Amino acid sequence: MRLLELGIGMCAAALVVGVLAAPAQAAPDRADTDPAPVARDLRGAGWALKDTGDTAKDVRFRGLAAVDRSTAWVAGSKGTLLRTVDGGRSWRNVSPPGAVVEGLEFRDIEAFGARRAVALSIGEGEASRVLRTEDGGATWTETFRNPDPRAFYDCLTFFDTRHGLAMSDPVDGKFRILATDDGGRSWRVLPNAGMPEALPGEAGFAASGQCLVSSGPRDVWLATGGGAQARILHSADRGLTWRVAESTVPAGDPARGVFALAFRDRTRGLAVGGDYRTGQASPQAAALSADGGRTWRQAATPPPAYRSGAAWFPYTAGTALAVGPTGTDVTTDGGRSWRSLETGSFDTVDCSPDAGCWAAGEKGRVARLERRR
Repeated sequence: MRLLELGIGMCAAALVVGVLAAPAQAAPDRADTDPAPVARDLRGAGWALKDTGDTAKDVRFRGLAAVDRSTAWVAGSKGTLLRTVDGGRSWRNVSPPGAVVEGLEFRDIEAFGARRAVALSIGEGEASRVLRTEDGGATWTETFRNPDPRAFYDCLTFFDTRHGLAMSDPVDGKFRILATDDGGRSWRVLPNAGMPEALPGEAGFAASGQCLVSSGPRDVWLATGGGAQARILHSADRGLTWRVAESTVPAGDPARGVFALAFRDRTRGLAVGGDYRTGQASPQAAALSADGGRTWRQAATPPPAYRSGAAWFPYTAGTALAVGPTGTDVTTDGGRSWRSLETGSFDTVDCSPDAGCWAAGEKGRVARLERRR
């Protein structure tokens, strides 16, 4: 939705104890710097801030891709993209020069290692763009520029290294889906015959790059707000046809709804959101599903305030994180109950297959989850 002046666009650690699998896309130049393990229930763990440099102090990072414990990418305002390959000890500014000049709002980034990534900038018309790099951000290629002034792209997701989708707020009464089958080199708008009608005022939130998420080779979910109900749409065929479910997260206002989704697999999912306006109450700001998003139930003990990002902690049955401007919460029972982990402002969170959890947000804040000594 078109609330960029408010700082939000509507739709955009550590080693776990036990045996770990290697990340699917290990960075060739990674440098492991974290010897401290984090327990499965995250007790004793907290966010360790990483210095992203003086030039990032006035940047808000809402896009985040955790490759592993050493490698992460962040995407933010003022055309800013950063990458680390040493656990956050140093950051390389990989911002496309043209994006900086134009002040693009990057709200989502998907990475396939230390060298390959796809980033999404948001906004009306041509402000919505997709850029791709194959050399660690040294150069970027623009592979999509939205030609339709009615469209406003919020989030993107990838099923694998080739197949991905991006979503726009409704055009002609339906959410618009963009698809790639060559790793983001080219994109096409999918037919909307299988997309249900949008509610009046309904849109997505480009708050954390998590309003469109996927799990497995074909399943994808889309989160909404702004309408009479906050809804979650599910497709089992890579965006061709969709089924709608109502969440329990309150909506009925342009500032309220589901801001982020996280699916552990094709059945177990989490939804978080609320009212992003400072000082506004956000009751019932979390929901969970055990049937692939067909039905949702309210968290018995939800986070105490609006949350914009969520991620599952790998190799656990029910541990996940939720972040927002007022703090971080953790669940160990699959989203039924949440407890505060710590205060501190973050907009988005992501965990890699080797249990490297990262968070990012305002004022250039980026952190990795680590055990406190």
